Amino acid sequence: MSKRVIAINRMYGSNGRKIGKALSEELGIHCYDKDLIRIASEKEGLPYEELLKVDEKRANQWRYPLEEPAQMAPQYRLHPMNDVLFHAESEIIKSIAEQEDCIVIGRCAGQILGEDCLKVFIQAPFEYRVKVAAGRMEVSEKDARTFVKKMDKERRSYYEYFTDEKWMDMSLYDLCIDSSRFTEERIIKMLKAAYEDMVV
Repeated sequence: MSKRVIAINRMYGSNGRKIGKALSEELGIHCYDKDLIRIASEKEGLPYEELLKVDEKRANQWRYPLEEPAQMAPQYRLHPMNDVLFHAESEIIKSIAEQEDCIVIGRCAGQILGEDCLKVFIQAPFEYRVKVAAGRMEVSEKDARTFVKKMDKERRSYYEYFTDEKWMDMSLYDLCIDSSRFTEERIIKMLKAAYEDMVV
């Protein structure tokens, strides 16, 4: 691979997605997030709205993730839609990384691409993330606290199931940033410098 790719993993409420989008604008490169689901939907011929339900979630071993006729199609019957989406997105991420400089948000991109990308983890203290989530969703901090815990659990389970690595093992990342300690502008400058130093 000869392209420069930044894979951003993030805690919910750390503004990792927002930072990724802002960085893509600063660098003039594409940021892939939920549009990966749309590409996978077209590739697999599956409804986007149904794939959205299982995005970055590990399948429940006791039941199929979707009450959807597509899940019962012969080619998918033995594979939860979560797995179908992950494997489709993996192939898409590899293909994109060979064609263009880009940023990929979540979806185990760092593990999928290995040494062929800059692996970044955006984190922040729990209470900071609760405040961010409460403001974003316009809910009470009590409700936001419950939601942040749920999202942390889902992301950890998803990552560890598909990679056999620990989500919070900071040795897996090239750069770990506490977004509560720096302004977004400063974080963008740090990531831009790291991007420009990448060997192609």
